[in-house]
This record gives sequence, C-alpha cells and structure tokens, in this order.
Amino acid sequence: QVQLVESGGGLVQSGGSLKLSCVVSGSTFSNNDMGWYRQAPGKLRELVAGISSSGSTKYVDSVKGRITISRDNAKKTVYLQMDSLKPEDTAVYYCNADPPYYSGGSFVWGQGTQVTVSS
Repeated sequence: QVQLVESGGGLVQSGGSLKLSCVVSGSTFSNNDMGWYRQAPGKLRELVAGISSSGSTKYVDSVKGRITISRDNAKKTVYLQMDSLKPEDTAVYYCNADPPYYSGGSFVWGQGTQVTVSS
C-alpha cells in the first residue's frame, strides 16, 4: 500500500520561503513521475509542479520562477522549494505520482501540509 507523508508547511509572510518534503513508501518510487498538487478553499485540486523519473520538470504558469521541484530517489522523497510566496499560494499541498496513485478503487492521498501566506 502506497503511503505519502507531506511536511514543511506553515505560516509565512508574503515574499517568504518554505520547503516542503514528501516521503513515499510502498511504491517503485524511482520509476514514477511525481508531482506536487495544491487545493485552495473552494477550488479544485491542481498540479502545480511535476518531475519525471528522469528529472525533467514542469510547472503551472502561476508558479514558474518561484517554485522548484526536486527528488531524491535514494530517500524516496520529493521536495518543493517555494520562494517569493504570494497570498494566492495559500492552500493545502499534497504530493503524489503524476497521475496520482490509484488503489482499491480510489486515489491514494496523504494528509497534505497547509501553507498559509499572509499579506
């Protein structure tokens, strides 16, 4: 069973930085494309950054130049370095495979980590 444990969120002022981490267990991590998703109140969950098994990255336009995704296959960990944070980055952040892990008839998600950016 895949498990995802996110950490590193918190409250930060506009312009500040945070680094999120996600430890993955129960999967062939190194073979999976991975991503960071976020869900703001009243909005759908969206993929904001992705990293392929070979290390290629992609970002949604709203975070380009401010957020960097990386991975450590030996530690089965995905990171999200977030700089120049804006209030609109406030959301619960989740990591998952891209597309998300699916098991037993439903998608598998961790508990997420809350990021709150004050103006």
